[in-house]
Amino acid sequence: IVPVVMAGVLGIYGLIIAVIIANGVMPPTSEGTTKYSSFTGFAHLAAGLACGLSGLAAGIAIGIVGDAGVRANAQQAKLYVGMVLILIFAEALGLYGLIVGLILTSKSHVCGD
Repeated sequence: IVPVVMAGVLGIYGLIIAVIIANGVMPPTSEGTTKYSSFTGFAHLAAGLACGLSGLAAGIAIGIVGDAGVRANAQQAKLYVGMVLILIFAEALGLYGLIVGLILTSKSHVCGD
């Protein structure tokens, strides 16, 4: 059950970045001018890609380690601690992507300033 929970946390990371990006998107004004610059758009794209691709890598690592770890744990119970440690390091990959995504979403430029 540990790998399943850790994989679910990766989805929460993506949801956090998606909500932050969605709140940062500004609609055009009534005159038709936009306040959402290309810089901010590319920063949001980079934030989504950083979080998504690191979550993908972490998910693959958690899937491989979780599968092998659960099978090995059924044969020898003392391997559980080692499996959890490797899962934590795999989860850290996704956390690093979340941190980079949060830093990137804080960068913005409003048109007209």
